[in-house]
Amino acid sequence: MAETRILEHAIPRHLQTERTIPAKTPENFMPPFPAYTCRFPETAKDLVMAVIGVQHEGDVELQGPDYEKLVSFVGKGTEQSRPKYWEAAAVTDDRGFRNEVVIPYWQNKADFEQWKSDSGFDQWWASLTAEPNRGWFVEVFLPTLDRFETVFSDNVVPEGAAYMRSSMSGEMQQHVYWGSMRDRLAAAQTDHLAGERAFPKSATERAEKGDTKGKRVRVSGRQNLAIIRSGQDWSNTTPHERKLYFETMHPVLTKGMMFLRDEGEEVGCISNRFMDCMHKTSPGQITERTFGLAYFDELSNLEKWSKQHKTHLDIFGRFLQYAKELENNVSLRLFHEVMVVKPEQQFFEYIGCHDTTGMLASL
Repeated sequence: MAETRILEHAIPRHLQTERTIPAKTPENFMPPFPAYTCRFPETAKDLVMAVIGVQHEGDVELQGPDYEKLVSFVGKGTEQSRPKYWEAAAVTDDRGFRNEVVIPYWQNKADFEQWKSDSGFDQWWASLTAEPNRGWFVEVFLPTLDRFETVFSDNVVPEGAAYMRSSMSGEMQQHVYWGSMRDRLAAAQTDHLAGERAFPKSATERAEKGDTKGKRVRVSGRQNLAIIRSGQDWSNTTPHERKLYFETMHPVLTKGMMFLRDEGEEVGCISNRFMDCMHKTSPGQITERTFGLAYFDELSNLEKWSKQHKTHLDIFGRFLQYAKELENNVSLRLFHEVMVVKPEQQFFEYIGCHDTTGMLASL
């Protein structure tokens, strides 16, 4: 007898509307393994995710005074305005610079704006100047919830914005097939979410960019910029699964992340950081969690890389084999957050950072 499972739609009922753009869901599709999405209160209209970081050239004390300064701000503010959750992470980038970040989340734009004032962050940020061997950056995303979607392999342990959820969905139908990411975005029911191509850059454009390390540079928002934060957590795996992950999954994942970092222009990827999650208060101690944080010039380019490029096909194919070898009893936790934001839903500013830091690479 055929398996029967009750599947939920990824888009919450109150955000569903009559489609003018057909979904890609295959008829009577039944995913091979479960996945879930977080549900936010119906009254919620938007959320905020920020990436606030410090960049050092050369040897530096891990999670030293500059990192601690950033941490001090996420702990300040009123109970209402403080971030509802924050993550600590670090990466050594393509130039060999150490980047340490805090990634706080707020339930809405009003709380975020209030926090900037309450915490003293705005005043401190305005006082910074570019200096040798150290840079600072702020990248802020303010999507409305029709432009934000999540996928979790686990419906118990939250990540990121899911700490602000009202609940988790049951098993959802819109995952695993090509096009499912777009099918989970409520805005994509009636909007193709076309963006602005970032590449190739002309010689003139590259020449005009100049040196960014001695400056404070604000980067304008782009139409329908696509952001993906995609994470892996192997802390709950058995010794057998952990060995399988590090011998088979992690190498192809790392290769794909390095391609996006070093050769992302080929596929419309402006920036990619493959980051280690850090213990918030234990200097230099990494967790058993990683994530990729990538900015694509438009959703269709993220989709094309996912569907067509060997580096992602290797990741996707390897995971399906990984799940099969474990008979779908997978303890590895996976998640992603995807948002497609309008120009006014983005803010980027860099002080003394090198020219491939985040959105500086788009100039």
